[in-house]
Amino acid sequence: MPRSVAVVTDSTAYLERADVDRHGIVSVPLTVVVDGAPLEDGTPEAAAALVPALRSRLAVTTSRPGPELFARAYRAAAEAGASAVVSVHLSSEISGTWDAAVVAAERATVPVHVVDSGTIAAALGYGVLAAAEAAASGASAEAAAEAARRRTAASRAHFYVDTLDHLRRGGRINAAQALFGSALAVKPLLEMRDGRIELREKVRTAGRALARLEELVVEHAGSTEVDVAVQHLAAHDRAAELAERLLQRLPALGRLQVGEVGAVLGAHTGPGLVGVITAPR
Repeated sequence: MPRSVAVVTDSTAYLERADVDRHGIVSVPLTVVVDGAPLEDGTPEAAAALVPALRSRLAVTTSRPGPELFARAYRAAAEAGASAVVSVHLSSEISGTWDAAVVAAERATVPVHVVDSGTIAAALGYGVLAAAEAAASGASAEAAAEAARRRTAASRAHFYVDTLDHLRRGGRINAAQALFGSALAVKPLLEMRDGRIELREKVRTAGRALARLEELVVEHAGSTEVDVAVQHLAAHDRAAELAERLLQRLPALGRLQVGEVGAVLGAHTGPGLVGVITAPR
């Protein structure tokens, strides 16, 4: 039986394949261009090419999907029997992806509710799953869209990067913040705030930054039941160690995920990224 409300997102949600398959979620890919070669975000080819390119200082850029890709996804959902679509995407403050989805939604043959998650990565992913779970339970498209908004609004995304250079070059953080974060070899801790990437704190070493990440997660979670995702780029050991500590410290931990981000987000953060997304249930 076809789902009455279909759910669409973009590749920066970095959803696990099992979740995508279980809920029938459609993910529209962004593109990473590595040394002139366009690669689809989320593919093994993009993942394999990114880190060597960044370390070799090759040109790496990213681009949003065009409206036609979203139009195709909405059309396919309608043809499969969906009466409406909920389309949940990364923050419009850092990407034009949401705008492209809105353009396509205006031409769709079924109602499309386009949600600006105001966030990125697994924080976006949790919002997508909230919409999909609501839709699977028989909720209306409006209710499923609201479920996504509530989950993303309650989530927090904090992350550490070895350098702010990649974010500065990609225009995802302003020059003043980049200068502040680079002063005296300070290690930057960042967060998503009002849809933008903001510099939260400065610490002296990577070790202290990761310890502070742990404390921020514990403070936000409190005794509430939460799902947590630890995401990284070429920093598996750091991420695994942090996840193990959180497993011991969070009394009401639901689902804990550890994984590497895709090429589009990685292009703007660089190797060494460790981020933690905390999503109250």
